[in-house]
Amino acid sequence: MAQLSRSKVTLRIMGDSLDPDKITDRLGCEPTQKNSKGDVRVMPKSGREVVQKSGMWRLQARECEPEKIDAQVSEILGQLSSDLDVWQELASSYDIDLFCGLFMEQGNEGLEISPSTLQALGERGILLGLDIYDPS
Repeated sequence: MAQLSRSKVTLRIMGDSLDPDKITDRLGCEPTQKNSKGDVRVMPKSGREVVQKSGMWRLQARECEPEKIDAQVSEILGQLSSDLDVWQELASSYDIDLFCGLFMEQGNEGLEISPSTLQALGERGILLGLDIYDPS
């Protein structure tokens, strides 16, 4: 099996009552992007204004070619609090996921995720989402 060609990984914390600055304080790191419910965001390409339907705090890892999911998860979690009580508190109040965009160049590419990465995500209550894009 060939390795996936490219990967993008973003930690997302979402909720209607989410205050991005409080998440930043709890996790000890500035996000890549943040918004509160009701904020107006201008879309970069179209210039269109969109009202945010929910609050969101995002931290994105560097894009990797070829994919390096374990390294990207480590990059993200290495910037954040390792206090599992903080993560449990966040997970009880908000939806948390690790959104992974996986890009193929061929019809048969794959990836492996190490047990330590899966454990780190599980301990923090982080859902793993894999969005796979075929070569077309």
